[in-house]
Amino acid sequence: MRTVGNTLRQLSAALRMLLVFTVVLGIAYPLAVWAAAQLPGLQHRADGSVVTRGGRPVGSALIGQAFTTKDGDPLVQYLQPRPSAGGYDPTATGASNLGPESVVDTLPDPSVKADEGSPSLLTQVCTRSRDVGMLEHVDGRRPYCTPGGVGAVLAVFRSGADHRGRVTRVVSVNEACPATPFLRTYRGVPVECARAGGDYAKGTITPIRGDAPADPVVPADAVTASGSGVDPTISPAYATLQERRIAAARGITVAQVAAVVADVRSGRDLGFLGEPVVNVLRVNAALDERYPYAGARQSGP
Repeated sequence: MRTVGNTLRQLSAALRMLLVFTVVLGIAYPLAVWAAAQLPGLQHRADGSVVTRGGRPVGSALIGQAFTTKDGDPLVQYLQPRPSAGGYDPTATGASNLGPESVVDTLPDPSVKADEGSPSLLTQVCTRSRDVGMLEHVDGRRPYCTPGGVGAVLAVFRSGADHRGRVTRVVSVNEACPATPFLRTYRGVPVECARAGGDYAKGTITPIRGDAPADPVVPADAVTASGSGVDPTISPAYATLQERRIAAARGITVAQVAAVVADVRSGRDLGFLGEPVVNVLRVNAALDERYPYAGARQSGP
């Protein structure tokens, strides 16, 4: 009987604790957090920092989104965000997980119809820099990039062991045949294009810097994706680079676009943490309110 009585007392105590913690943590605590979130200055943030235009929500200031046509082309009337490795999908955020040693592409296999290959981080950066340069009509060249927008990387084969001796063969590993390699010769040896599935492991992987400026015109955040893939902000330098294009598309002056960007620009947190940033969605919503775009728009805030 004692055993049964002790068991019942322990069960009773456990049930009372369950009831107390359910009330405290399941009801009282969430209500307290909700009440605190309704205080002036906090409610907007607690509701998701939603940005509205014309009385309708167009997105969150905390979540980046694409400003492109249905075909994926940038809408010229809008400020463009930084690249996203996840396609700006807030339900599947993440980075590419590629590091600085990712310089050799996996070329598409021509015998497999749907195979698109896998570009290295270097090639992704080169392609984005080329595309931004073309969009903004600026020099999109970067060190270690080919004019075609892939990583300028050679596999250099030598006659001796341990990658020594004279150069016997050179392959531009990121330029698939029948492409013309970005270099005609290397150390007097003709440079070959690469073939899908080719084994270049015995060659020395050699990035070629080229003649691009040491300080590229296209900022780093214009060519690298964020860790989340939905970064809502860009650097002031990248915003400034886009002002001329936006002004031309909307039929206004660059100074007018710059004024909108300046109004939205945020400084360092607490005056010393991080870097100044520009919220892309807020700028685009403000542009639409002040200077409506006259052309047809397929998507946007």
